[in-house]
Amino acid sequence: MTQLKFIIADDHPLFRGAMRQALSGIDASIEILEAGDLEGARREAQANPDADLILLDLTMPGVSGLSGLIAFRAEFSSLPVVVVSASDDPQTMRRALELGASGFISKSASIEEIREGVRTVLDGGIWTPPDIDLGSEHDAEIADLIGRLQTLTPQQGRVLGMLAEGLLNKQIAYELSVSEATIKAHVSAVLQKLGVDSRTQAVIQLSKIGAEVLNQNEGSAS
Repeated sequence: MTQLKFIIADDHPLFRGAMRQALSGIDASIEILEAGDLEGARREAQANPDADLILLDLTMPGVSGLSGLIAFRAEFSSLPVVVVSASDDPQTMRRALELGASGFISKSASIEEIREGVRTVLDGGIWTPPDIDLGSEHDAEIADLIGRLQTLTPQQGRVLGMLAEGLLNKQIAYELSVSEATIKAHVSAVLQKLGVDSRTQAVIQLSKIGAEVLNQNEGSAS
């Protein structure tokens, strides 16, 4: 039987340990990799293209709300992402799924619930906590923005994620191994698709989606 390989991306070592314990009970043959920030998660995903799934925290260093999810899904489109967060309100869950997450696990979930969620995603399904009504998006502006974000190509998604990190065009060009002119073209396309005039406005728009996540975690150690 093929060994399962998981990546746990969370900045709290104790939580990574608890998640490792939960995942270890899923199968007899499992390899678990850990990262404490988004850049570390990217390195693990790049070094392990055979990974089966990543569990991604929404509030660790390098992640601003749902921007980390957008950037990660753009760069690693074939790697299922399960968002793990203490912000487990239906609105955050729904938006995460609409932006490409394969599942959402609350940090208050039981070990068995975590295992069930991971198994569901491994089987090709979508997981959210049971008995949760995700409802629909009541904010017309956010609904429009999510629709626009869904039109971005993978490379445009990566560029937007790097803009959100504050990188300059030449830095993005270096990271993606393309010319600065190519990045300028990508940035122009991103701005056009988002209906904004500047990089700053694009980042502000992106931050609106995850604002609730960030606000709920201010002053929280979760």
